[in-house]
Amino acid sequence: MLSKRLVVGKYAVNCYIVMCEETKELMVIDPGAQAKVILKEIEALEGTLKYIALTHGHGDHIGAVEALKDLAGGQIIAMAEEQDMLLNPDYNESIRIGDAAVSFDADYYVKPHEVLKLGKLEVKCLPTPGHTKGGMTYAVGKALYTGDTLFLSSVGRTDLYGGNMQTLINSITSELMVYPDDTLVFPGHGAGSTIGYERDNNPFL
Repeated sequence: MLSKRLVVGKYAVNCYIVMCEETKELMVIDPGAQAKVILKEIEALEGTLKYIALTHGHGDHIGAVEALKDLAGGQIIAMAEEQDMLLNPDYNESIRIGDAAVSFDADYYVKPHEVLKLGKLEVKCLPTPGHTKGGMTYAVGKALYTGDTLFLSSVGRTDLYGGNMQTLINSITSELMVYPDDTLVFPGHGAGSTIGYERDNNPFL
């Protein structure tokens, strides 16, 4: 398994490329901006884009989704509860924070705990609402791609459309803290962490 982080856009979103090194199938998590930069990395890896995987629908995380799909193909996936946010530029904040209003539908809405195949890898789709109604974490190998649910020593904000702090904490506790301490946490912004570190040091938990 290869995992590569790209920091994209003016809001410094962590966009991740996760690839099965044996088959070269890959997914891009949260292409928030700079579709051509992401495409260049895909081409450098000689990979085939299978999924454009969204942790949630805020404008800083979805700004380059349509452009990347046009350039490289791939299936846009999200949690069903996020559909209204993807379709509504007011809900997804792109009308305020983006360079343009963003509105599109996913190609496929995953079910909670559904497992997708990425080459020889398994991608487990964990429902982690709270930051948004349809927030999702992707579990691949020993890594969790948490979007804006769990950060290094922090958690996501809950004051925007669909946010709820108690729901967020419940999601982290029930879906993420059950993983071993050495599980890697790759968040939507900033530095990475581990489940063990967050278990011991995150003031919100």
